[in-house]
Amino acid sequence: MTVLDDRIAMADANTKRLDEWFERLDRMPVPEGFRVEIVGGTVHMTPQRSTHWEIIRRIVQAVEDKFGRDVRVFSDVRIDFPGHENGFCPDVAKLSDSAEQDDEGRWRYEDVEFVAEVISQGTGSNDYGPKKAAYALAEVPVYLIADPYQGRCHLFTQPKDGEYFSELSVAFGVAVDMTATPLGLTLKTDKFPRD
Repeated sequence: MTVLDDRIAMADANTKRLDEWFERLDRMPVPEGFRVEIVGGTVHMTPQRSTHWEIIRRIVQAVEDKFGRDVRVFSDVRIDFPGHENGFCPDVAKLSDSAEQDDEGRWRYEDVEFVAEVISQGTGSNDYGPKKAAYALAEVPVYLIADPYQGRCHLFTQPKDGEYFSELSVAFGVAVDMTATPLGLTLKTDKFPRD
């Protein structure tokens, strides 16, 4: 058994616990405009700012422009990833055309082809740390971080054994060339707002 197999088994075992957490969170009065996710067993609730949403919207539009309006692309939808209690709600997640929901009506991380996270001040360390590690462990082929505080995008590709072996960093205003990745598009960032 490989390290990946062990971690996948751990993720499967944590699904029941994550279900319990999300059921409790669904009953809580979460304020409008806040997103909730569980990273490494810790609940994070962050407000969605206009800067954050504007970048997400532009990324989703670029994916839809490339693949059409019927592409399976989501924002803030729960997907459980390998590791200890990782119920993430990625800012943008593109799934394969063949992706289907499981028996509980959830999408499987094995079908995720692209994830983008837009940095929020309070939870940015998650995107650069445990979420990046979980996405690499899940072998998500393309992971993009858009950081409005730095005014930069960070592209991670070539996942293996829980880490990404290729990283590209570009300033907002410079297009992110992902044509050599499974996503196969160029993302314009000239209209990405900064914080």
